Amino acid sequence: MNCETQQEVDELWGKLSASKADEQCGWLKDKLRPVVADHPEHLGQVDGDKNPKKAGAAVQAMLQMKKIDIKGLQKRFDAA
Repeated sequence: MNCETQQEVDELWGKLSASKADEQCGWLKDKLRPVVADHPEHLGQVDGDKNPKKAGAAVQAMLQMKKIDIKGLQKRFDAA
């Protein structure tokens, strides 16, 4: 699922998430299907950047997250 804003990420995460203990990197186990991804469109912009250092920093930040935090991704991207 693509989300445009953090609010969309938060709303979908809250509605769909069935097992927070098993979730990582925007992937969650929902109540109806085994696994769905809840990714903001912004993620594709930062992890696909032409600058590998910036893209790598965003990916490393994402790997440490459960629910994706758009501001957190952007902060790590900008700092690289």
